[in-house]
Amino acid sequence: MANIARIARRTFLIGAGAVAAGMAVGTYLYKREPVNPLLKDLPDGAATLNPYVRIDARGITLITPRADLGQGAYSVQAALIAEELDVAWGQFEVEPGPPSAAYYNGTVMAEAFPIAATSDTFMARSGRSAAGPLGKLLGVQVTGGSSTVPDAFDRLRVAGAVARQMLLAAAAQQTGVPVAELKTADGHVITPDGKRLPYTALAAAAGKLTPPTDVSLKPASQWKLLGKPMQRLDILAKSTGTAMYGIDLRMPGMVYATVRTNPRRGGGVKGFDARKAEAAKGVLKVVPITEGVGVIADNTWRAFQAANLLEIQWGAAPYPLTTDAMFQQAADSFTDERRDSRQKDEGDVESVLKAAQANQVLQAEYRVPYLAHAPLEPMNAVVLLKDGRLDIWTGTQIPRFVVAGAAAVSGLAEENIHLHVQIMGGSFGRRLEEDYVRQAVELAKAHPGVPIKMTWSREEDMTHDFPRPLAIARARGIAAKGQVQAYDLSIAAQSVNTSQLGRQNLPTPGPDMAIVAGAWDQPFAIPHYRVTGYRVPEMVQVSSWRSVGASGNGFLHECFLDELILEAGADPLAERLRLCSHEPSKRVLQAVGEMAGWGTPLPKGRGRGLAFTLSFGVPVAEVVEVTATAKGIRIDKVFVVAEVGQVLDPVNLEAQLTGGVIWGLGHAMTGELTYADGAPQQTNFDAYQSPRLYQTPQILTKALQTTGRIKGIGEPGVPPAAPALANAIFAATGQRIRELPLRKHVEFV
Repeated sequence: MANIARIARRTFLIGAGAVAAGMAVGTYLYKREPVNPLLKDLPDGAATLNPYVRIDARGITLITPRADLGQGAYSVQAALIAEELDVAWGQFEVEPGPPSAAYYNGTVMAEAFPIAATSDTFMARSGRSAAGPLGKLLGVQVTGGSSTVPDAFDRLRVAGAVARQMLLAAAAQQTGVPVAELKTADGHVITPDGKRLPYTALAAAAGKLTPPTDVSLKPASQWKLLGKPMQRLDILAKSTGTAMYGIDLRMPGMVYATVRTNPRRGGGVKGFDARKAEAAKGVLKVVPITEGVGVIADNTWRAFQAANLLEIQWGAAPYPLTTDAMFQQAADSFTDERRDSRQKDEGDVESVLKAAQANQVLQAEYRVPYLAHAPLEPMNAVVLLKDGRLDIWTGTQIPRFVVAGAAAVSGLAEENIHLHVQIMGGSFGRRLEEDYVRQAVELAKAHPGVPIKMTWSREEDMTHDFPRPLAIARARGIAAKGQVQAYDLSIAAQSVNTSQLGRQNLPTPGPDMAIVAGAWDQPFAIPHYRVTGYRVPEMVQVSSWRSVGASGNGFLHECFLDELILEAGADPLAERLRLCSHEPSKRVLQAVGEMAGWGTPLPKGRGRGLAFTLSFGVPVAEVVEVTATAKGIRIDKVFVVAEVGQVLDPVNLEAQLTGGVIWGLGHAMTGELTYADGAPQQTNFDAYQSPRLYQTPQILTKALQTTGRIKGIGEPGVPPAAPALANAIFAATGQRIRELPLRKHVEFV
């Protein structure tokens, strides 16, 4: 509680300072609008009306600064601007824009605060209100935490409305017609007599005007794009194979490169012999780099082949060498010294458990493994260092950090580094790191003057991930008289924040809420309810993975809750509804029960499993139906309900929920990254498999829109999938599985 109070007080002061203009330097910085980055290098004849809109004679360009990893981020951002700018769908181009503090993300900051999404106290509201100012003060430009839509919803609509008003004002100056008598449609200002003035002809004059500070936004009833099914802007290119990813780039005079670095991160290089590689066909240069060696050649395949000829003596891993030893370190972390947080502590758990007889206390231990991000497109970057200027073409979720890292490696000032962000073939959080870009810059320093395309092999990509942490949960509880009465959950895991932010030399004060995310903040009014997080010492370097801590904690929390409910002799849905203290979450549970026909009889050998997780402010409930066949478990159907506040694109929302379910189920079935002698054992997709098409169930989704609070949906569909599947397997077979992946105990067909 003291920790929450300290954070709330700080955040309240930030909010108060923002109101009391001129009282402090921080207030001044917060109130000052960032410089429009589009003004720099603005082409002749082009005008920028704000950081999100650029218009020239050729057409309209909308800036969509949140990265597109395949989740449709460019399309939804463009729709938010276009709706208020009054341009037709596809009547514009999109660009990610340059790295800039103007594109700060305030919403993503709130996820690190120990504030439950269901809390509406003064402290909670103050803490949330501080996220925007804090993100703005720090200039945090990040794509992650399912924050793109909630962070952009107001800001991008306002940007579109401001630009529209400026174009109207320019048209009024040109025609003498008052603004109130002008209309807009499809990229034109329309006069009362029907004359249509294209935005492209008005932009230069509009760009000289002072932007308005007060604009009105369309009510949802007048939306033409938002809330309607949209064809994503990239769907044609991706469907025809013409989309250009970073890995597809070609430039005149380009050379090609790859790297080999120590699979035991942090182990360093004792020495290497490059003679065979240097003699290989097409090799231009072999370059020592941090933690390894790079090869530059005349094509990627020859670079790969030569890299395999390098004879390198790797240093030892600075962490436990095997998966068993790593789990043992986690098991040893359930101590007072390693306790990181206890934000959920209701009733008197300790007294109730001590007073109970041994046979009244249900106990269990659950485990989840390390997991790789394993995006389809391996890490890559194109770099060109020439005449004191460094250009970088790559996909990233953290553009400003990439520039800062490149500056540190190259020695150049940041203003001489130009980042060109590319679309990405997946990420799942992997491109929240910039290690691969630093490597490419090291190669550019050794071979300047020509573009270098550095591509990791699949094996390099798999063995040099920053995986999701493994975790152990120890749970105790009491269920009696048909009800869950006590629930004590302790989770030991590494700190994602300490590992990830530490690589950026950023401080990580306070507890890491990712250790207990998706567990401590669940909306259940269990009389005696406690969730404690324990911080495992640093081992393998870890990072954010789709849905971060909630990805594993959904399994840890929901499976044991299911055990307790069944121990009480209660129905899993009815008891969750009885315990649920949050009306939106209760509606989600009710809706998924209705969709799935919960309670209706199933034939012998079939089972339904229910799980619920509130993550990133989004309550999601899932029901999985399975059949126990003679050959193994078949997943038949999945029903998913989420409360998102407002649906901006029903087609993409369904895709994100469906993709989250497949991601969650696939990793629950087979996913794990194991270690031997300090190195990952899964080095390619043959050993790190996804579900096959024949294993993919029918997935039915539904979105509720009852709260009015806009939320993101890229991650919340993931956490309930694994526990719903495990609970379904128990319902069908009576086998309670307490570790992932499930294939250790059952076969899937």
